[in-house]
Formats: sequence, structure tokens, C-alpha cells
Amino acid sequence: DVQLQASGGGRVQPGGSLRLSCAASGFTFEDYAMSWFRQAPGKEREGVACIHTNAGSTDYADSVKGRFTITRDNAKNTVYLQMNSLKPEDTAVYYCAAKHIASPTYDSWGQGTQVTVSS
Repeated sequence: DVQLQASGGGRVQPGGSLRLSCAASGFTFEDYAMSWFRQAPGKEREGVACIHTNAGSTDYADSVKGRFTITRDNAKNTVYLQMNSLKPEDTAVYYCAAKHIASPTYDSWGQGTQVTVSS
């Protein structure tokens, strides 16, 4: 079974930091691009960050550039999202997702982890 298990969410004050993790199993991790998406109440899901298979190149949404960093550890089948300088507008459920290098769409999604930024 393909599984993506996200963790690390929580409540933090504005300006604080959180590190999300997504542990993958059931597929060849290094053959998949890994991404983080988020969805806030009443809003559409948006892509936050992606790390590709090719030399681990990365892409970020403009709203998080310079504050968030996505990394992957292929030995541990895990992708991380380090979130710094958090803002209230970062509040959302964060999902990890996996896309095979040859696939046009995301193949698997994690269950989501809640991030709340509030004073």
C-alpha cells in the first residue's frame, strides 16, 4: 500500500517556526517528486513547495519564498517542510503529495496536518 503520513503541525505564534514531515512507504521514493499543498477554510487548495527528483531542484509559491524550505531524505523516504517567519495567513491544513516522474498528476496524498498561526 502507498502511504504518506504527514506530521509536525500545531499552533504557533506569528513569527514562529514549524517543521512538517511526510513519511512515505509503498513506492520507490526517489522516483517521485514530492510536494506540499495547503488548504485554508473557504479557500482552494494551493501548492506551497515542490522538490523534484532531478538533483532535488525546488519550486515555491511566491507567498512562501524565503520563509519555507522543502527538503527530502531519500534514505529515510521522508520529505520535510521547514516553515519560518510564519504568518496568520499560513494557517491551513497542509498535505504532502507524491507524483511519479512520468506522471502528469499527483498519484498519492497524505492525510493532512493542521497548522495554526495565531497570537
